[in-house]
Amino acid sequence: MSYFIILVLVWAVSMAAWLVVSKYFRSSDFDKVKARLTGVSKAKAARNAKAGATAEPAVVRGVEAPKNRFAHMLVEKAKLGPKLGEFLEQAGMRWQPARFVHLTLVCFLAGFGAAWVLLPIAHVFAAVVGLVTGAGPFLMVNFKRKSRLKKFEELFPDALEFVSRSMRAGHAFSVSLEMIHREFQEPLSSEFRRAFEEHNLGLPIEVALEKLAKRIPSLDVHFFVSAVLLQKRTGGNLAEILDKLAYVIRERFKLRGRIRAVSAHGRMTATALSCIPIAVAVLMFYTNPDYVKFFFTDDIGNIMLGSAVALQIIGYLIMRKITNIEV
Repeated sequence: MSYFIILVLVWAVSMAAWLVVSKYFRSSDFDKVKARLTGVSKAKAARNAKAGATAEPAVVRGVEAPKNRFAHMLVEKAKLGPKLGEFLEQAGMRWQPARFVHLTLVCFLAGFGAAWVLLPIAHVFAAVVGLVTGAGPFLMVNFKRKSRLKKFEELFPDALEFVSRSMRAGHAFSVSLEMIHREFQEPLSSEFRRAFEEHNLGLPIEVALEKLAKRIPSLDVHFFVSAVLLQKRTGGNLAEILDKLAYVIRERFKLRGRIRAVSAHGRMTATALSCIPIAVAVLMFYTNPDYVKFFFTDDIGNIMLGSAVALQIIGYLIMRKITNIEV
């Protein structure tokens, strides 16, 4: 009887150990697949969290439950989800569109309430202050988006030459895309890694490159995708095409730099002319406040102030448009 009990105990312990080990290996395999799809491992996620780095774009991305139902309802009603999601993705931010809308509403209400209570201005101008503060999240995301795209364009010619050299060394085109992830910095490495992972998981290379061109709205990337797709259909020396494309992109950068140097005087003039009225208004507010209060307390003064601000903004935009020459 004692041998039977020992046998049962041994069997129970063996089964328990087998369940624990199998569960560990299953979770380990699941974590590997999840890390491959989401683009982030646990160790890398911890390093990014400590360093405050932006997460890499993922092949498969989880959707968080909306915390602010009102913002989520606005996104759903206005059908802003796809456009805002693409805008945030181009900035390298893994925000949900509802979170962006929620932050915009909070900034608007904070600016509107502060102007209503603290500033001696009409309530209509308090709404204008709220609109200015509400535009803060959009300006921040747009700044990060432009910085990210600019850095991508700076690294892109080197990446094209790297792919060309890799193909001359005997590597396949898709393998060259994967090698970019190990050799280059963000954001270029993560975007090409995502394109490679999408292709590696079964997506045709043409579709993966078209999605890359959609995520990176750059003329150079569109040229690259068009060249690769054309070579796939008609044939030719893709390595030579990429070398020439990298040369053209570098020449465009040089020409753009010369144009910016020539138009720098115009940009400085536009900035100075736009700042002069603001400086004069601040000086008048301190030297003769009774004269300035007319623009805030009187109805005609409100109309004059609003018209002056609108015309000043229009003039600045026109001057910036004149000096902004695209190449």
